[in-house]
Amino acid sequence: MPRPHPKEFRDDVVAVARRGDAPIKDIAKDFGISESCLRNWLQAADVEDGNRPGVTRSESAELREAKKRVRLLEQENEVLRRAAAYLSQEPVGEMMYPLVKELAADRIPVAVTCRVQGLARQPYYRWLATPVTDRDLEQAYLANALFDAHRDDPEFGYRLLADEAREAGHVACDRTVWRTCRDNRWWSVFGKKRNANGKRPGPPAHDDLVERDFTATAPNELWLTDITEHPTGEGKIYLCATGDVYSGRIVGYSISDRMKTRLAVDALVSGVSRRGGDVAGCVVHSDRGSQFRSRRFLAALRCHDLVGSMGQVASAGDNAAMESFFSLLQKNVLNRRRWATRAELRIAIVTWIERTYHRRRRQDRLGRLTPIEYETIMTTQIALAA
Repeated sequence: MPRPHPKEFRDDVVAVARRGDAPIKDIAKDFGISESCLRNWLQAADVEDGNRPGVTRSESAELREAKKRVRLLEQENEVLRRAAAYLSQEPVGEMMYPLVKELAADRIPVAVTCRVQGLARQPYYRWLATPVTDRDLEQAYLANALFDAHRDDPEFGYRLLADEAREAGHVACDRTVWRTCRDNRWWSVFGKKRNANGKRPGPPAHDDLVERDFTATAPNELWLTDITEHPTGEGKIYLCATGDVYSGRIVGYSISDRMKTRLAVDALVSGVSRRGGDVAGCVVHSDRGSQFRSRRFLAALRCHDLVGSMGQVASAGDNAAMESFFSLLQKNVLNRRRWATRAELRIAIVTWIERTYHRRRRQDRLGRLTPIEYETIMTTQIALAA
């Protein structure tokens, strides 16, 4: 069963079809979908806009959310009922983790039980894996005393916190107190900053696996991705595109009014979806922008078994093939005239990519074929050879 097209792609195709510049049949052919598929998308869009009767996506989501809330309330009520019975039998202060374990066996999620009881999940899972030793208990009481002292006097350093803990009856050397404060980041408000900007460093960049060799012997072997921007009368618009080096085809893209991590993740997921999901081992090469170094983008790479690659800082040549595509887009669409609205420029971009670049612009390196023609011919030859 073929995978569904990305929502952003469907919305763009519907917007192009509603303009009425060409028959539905021709638009469907330009975007590589069937005519019946496009008509179904238009009907669904009419339902969403209220132009025809039917259940909208938001109404379906509200119904699912309501059912989810009812189920969650039932689980929370069960937790409270069982907790009341549990506390009536056990002395006050007894650990609640056995109750969490019992409820988990009865299909009550641990997250729900811990939230209702005001417990943290990580200590529970540690307790579940390994019984609490006397040393762990000692360290926990010490940490609790240090936390209370730090909360009362945030300006105290670890030595003064150690004095407060000793007065409370806890025996520990200064080094142990320092280590506990370091692990929990309980620093004096007068202490030095732990790093230059007060933030944790981002994840490390990938190695450069491409080294400016923009060639591929098969589809889904090497992808390039980058972000470009262009002003409109309403403000800037940002495009993140992902291209396959084998044919030059733009396998995925995303357009937004904000250059956030979500933009890069959506373009990557769009490419995976439109390629049918069979992309394991593909190298995804980008620059060292923060969007491509983010945790969400790295998680998306791992989720689809993709291999990350990055060029050097401030070196456009390390991603020259993608820069070349953006140069074509700049000359053929972005700089042709002034764009009044973001929606207007968005339609122009997706139309040029899907209609012109993919299906009408022939390239010398592809033997004067378009990217779609080249992939079709070469894929057929590979299948026959196999």
